[in-house]
Amino acid sequence: MNPENYLPLSYLNAWEYCSRRFYFEYVLGEMVENEHIVLGTHLHRNINEAGVMQEGDTIIHQQQWVWSDRLQVSGVIDAVEEREYDASSPLGNRQIIPLEYKKGKMGRHLSDHFQLCAAALCLEERTGKAIAYGEIFYHANRRRQRVEFSPQLRQMTEAAIRAAQMAETGPMPPPIDHKTKCQACSLQNICLPMEVKQLRS
Repeated sequence: MNPENYLPLSYLNAWEYCSRRFYFEYVLGEMVENEHIVLGTHLHRNINEAGVMQEGDTIIHQQQWVWSDRLQVSGVIDAVEEREYDASSPLGNRQIIPLEYKKGKMGRHLSDHFQLCAAALCLEERTGKAIAYGEIFYHANRRRQRVEFSPQLRQMTEAAIRAAQMAETGPMPPPIDHKTKCQACSLQNICLPMEVKQLRS
C-alpha cells in the first residue's frame, strides 16, 4: 500500500481526544477553524519547513516524513533530534529522539503521547534503532516534557491505531461526556453534543 494512504499520525491524536471528532474530520472531511487551531498554526510557522540544523552536539531534522508499513500509519513529525549517548551506554554513539510542538500546557495528555509514540514506532521501523523516549514542547509552559516509550504505552498506542482504523468503516460514535473538551472543540456547532445527548435522553 501507499504510505500516503495510511492513517495520519495527527488523526491518531484526534481519535484519542474524541472519537466523534475523529469521525467528523477524518471520515467525513469536516474541518472548522477556531482560535485554538489558528494559534497552533501560528506557533508552527517557524518549524513547518523541512531542513537540518545543528545546535552543539545535537543534529535536528525538522519536518520529517515517517511511516510504518506494519501499522499502516504515516505523517510528519515536527523534529527528530540526534544526540550523543552517555559514554557508558551500550546502545551506540547516537540516540534518536522524536519531538513534537504543542500550543497548550504541559500535562498528561494521552492523545499527544499516542501521536509521539506512533511516530517513534515509525522511526524504529525505518531506522532499525530502538527509541527509548521522546519529548513534547508545550508552548504555554515553554518547557519540554519527556515521554518514556514504555511497553504499556506502546501497546496502548497500537491498540488506538487499530481502533481508529476500524472506526473508518463503522457508525458515527456518540458525543463524549466531557464538557471542557466539547467547549474547546472547533466542531462543536457541527457535532452538537449537548443537543444530541438531550434528544437521546
